[in-house]
Amino acid sequence: MSAKPVVPRLVARRDVENAIDYYADEAGADIALRFIVALKDAYRVISTRPATGSPRFAHELELPGLRTREIARFPYLIFYLERDDHIDVWRVLHRQRDMQAWLGRAD
Repeated sequence: MSAKPVVPRLVARRDVENAIDYYADEAGADIALRFIVALKDAYRVISTRPATGSPRFAHELELPGLRTREIARFPYLIFYLERDDHIDVWRVLHRQRDMQAWLGRAD
């Protein structure tokens, strides 16, 4: 299976920017950089093996095909759908977020 490009939506890119800013401000540049590396690693896995993500929130949110992948060593989840030609990243959210609340802001 060939890798599919990972395409974060605008709101997912904002989620990532906010997380990086938070880590840079609160924990320092080194931790922010570690977050970026961990995110890229997670994107690489999603790109080559999208079906390995958890479908848990697909059932809870009634969104068929929605999957999540944890970012290693960070409390963030990547929410995505596999499309024919790419991986559609909807959000990158902290685990403590109200997942029902973000649904209306996915576009």
